[in-house]
Amino acid sequence: MKVIVQPDQINVRKRNLRTIGLEVAVLIASALILSMAFPGFISKNGIGFLALIALIPVFAVIRNAPIGACMGYGFFFGFIFYLFFNYWLATFHALAIILVPFIKAVEMLLLFLALKLCDRWLGSKSYIAQAVCWVAYAYLSQSWFAGYPYGSIAYALYRYRALIQIADFSGIWGITFLMVLPQAFAGKWLCDSYNSHFKVSIVPSLRKEAIPLCIYCLLAVASVIYGIVSISFWNSQTPDITWKVAAVQHNADSWKGGYTTYKRNFNNLRKMTYEALLEDPDMVIWSETAFVPSVAWHTNYPNADDYYDTAGLVEEFVEFGKGLPVPLLTGNPEGVLDGDEPYNADGSWNRKDYNTVIFFEDGQIKQTYRKQHLVPFTEHFPYEKQMPWLYNLLLANDYNWWEKGTESVVFETEQGVKFSTPICFEDVFGDINAAFVKNGADLILNMTNDSWSGSTAAEMQHAAIAAFRSVENRKTMVRATNSGISCMITPTGKIEDKMEPFKMYWHIYDVPVYTSNPHTFYTEHGDLAAYIFVWASYALLAFGLVKTLYIFFAKNNGADRIKARFRRKK
Repeated sequence: MKVIVQPDQINVRKRNLRTIGLEVAVLIASALILSMAFPGFISKNGIGFLALIALIPVFAVIRNAPIGACMGYGFFFGFIFYLFFNYWLATFHALAIILVPFIKAVEMLLLFLALKLCDRWLGSKSYIAQAVCWVAYAYLSQSWFAGYPYGSIAYALYRYRALIQIADFSGIWGITFLMVLPQAFAGKWLCDSYNSHFKVSIVPSLRKEAIPLCIYCLLAVASVIYGIVSISFWNSQTPDITWKVAAVQHNADSWKGGYTTYKRNFNNLRKMTYEALLEDPDMVIWSETAFVPSVAWHTNYPNADDYYDTAGLVEEFVEFGKGLPVPLLTGNPEGVLDGDEPYNADGSWNRKDYNTVIFFEDGQIKQTYRKQHLVPFTEHFPYEKQMPWLYNLLLANDYNWWEKGTESVVFETEQGVKFSTPICFEDVFGDINAAFVKNGADLILNMTNDSWSGSTAAEMQHAAIAAFRSVENRKTMVRATNSGISCMITPTGKIEDKMEPFKMYWHIYDVPVYTSNPHTFYTEHGDLAAYIFVWASYALLAFGLVKTLYIFFAKNNGADRIKARFRRKK
């Protein structure tokens, strides 16, 4: 007769080097499997369903290991996962492939600590608290100076569109919760089964947790049904405007500068723009910093430098943009004086620069937008006084800083199309794009330069994240990039008409623009769901701490009373 062992009858196996070696091996395997869920060196599109199982062994290890080991494991898992996932950062700089995994490793050290405390303090319902804490981590890890949303587990499902439509309500946070909770439950059971030499049946655990698991199943099924209905609804919608946009991908080397390079790139962009105009587009879009010499600086201070050829090139470009029969949108640095004094003490110009989009229409530069969320360490580092050693190290490694913009600008063409232009890294943050739409944008035009990565996987990871911004706000997005992934993303998150990466050409997009649909819950309320998960995680951990302290003191007081009674009897 088979003996069924209950989870509360388990005696934890004695820890030894073999146990530690097994746990380390499991974490490495899980980090690799999770990285494979995203676009990467194994698959250019990623194997998304792996994200639904990759964390099960992680939660098993957390349950099995003591607190100190869990913290070390968190650092180890974070570092290894981001080495696998962001391997292409080595192309950017040797410092980047160490710095990013290190930062994420420290974050996951804290995450694993919280997950272990949930397991230790909150009993049979600990898996629910762990899922809540994972969502809180996903939000908090992108909300500070070095916030970096790449690798957030929900983004692995970008091709499973029926599973991501609830983003228009909860953002990626509800999706993350639904992905993590069953893995936390399964990891808990797997650990208990391992410690009982695989004699623990899962049936008692399922029965014990029947109510919360049934509620979860209802939520998951409702999410899928909502996804299917939403996709069907949006596929049947007729756009208020169909806007014909020419996206030009000039595939230039980001690291090369100088007049000769700027002139060659401009000539390529101009040539392809003239070719695209034969298709009678309503607008032409270039990428982030497609034209590099600053129009603002050379226009206001034409003799500021000895680069008279560059100033002449700027004049040629401005005449070209103003002379086009359709609007032109392009990235271009904006150089301005930093204060009232034009010169520094050493005689150099007192100048600061913004990463900017400029909009030509009707023979003039009508409007500009300054990038608000700069890439940490490479475009922005505000801790010069607090961390001068790191500030100087970054400068020594050829990093330069931009100034931050402050306005969520909405452009409007004479045709009445309202659009906003998140620049590169900005399309990975839901709140930034929601602010654009809330301000009146009916279309999102992302302008990106990922050519430095030299990796299609890096560009696909970026495009996969961007797909969620369309779902959250139910707005079409067009991505105009230097070298990829240039594409159109529908309000259901479908990536269409991808231009071949690292190839110089242009493409016409017939863009559906929806002006009459009401704002989504996410557009109006942003990351409200994330805030709820964050505060819920604090509350659960606080409850667990109070509960643990109460039990501890109750036991000690009880022991003291027994000792006192025994002494009185003597």
